[in-house]
Amino acid sequence: MRDDDESRPTPAPAHRVGEPLDTLSVAELSERIVLLQREIVRLEAARDAKSAARDAAGSLFRL
Repeated sequence: MRDDDESRPTPAPAHRVGEPLDTLSVAELSERIVLLQREIVRLEAARDAKSAARDAAGSLFRL
C-alpha cells in the first residue's frame, strides 16, 4: 500500500440512516430507495444463511 492511499479520505456513505432528506431531489430519493432495498435483500440473505447454519448445528446436537 502506498502512503498516498493512506492519506486519501474515505468516501462518504451513499446514505446515512436518519439524515435530513429535504435537500434531496425526487431522483436522489428514488436512488436511495433502490440502494436500501438491495441492502435489505443482502441483510435478509445473511440472516437466513446464519439461521440455517444454526438450525443445522442444533440438529446435530439433538441426536
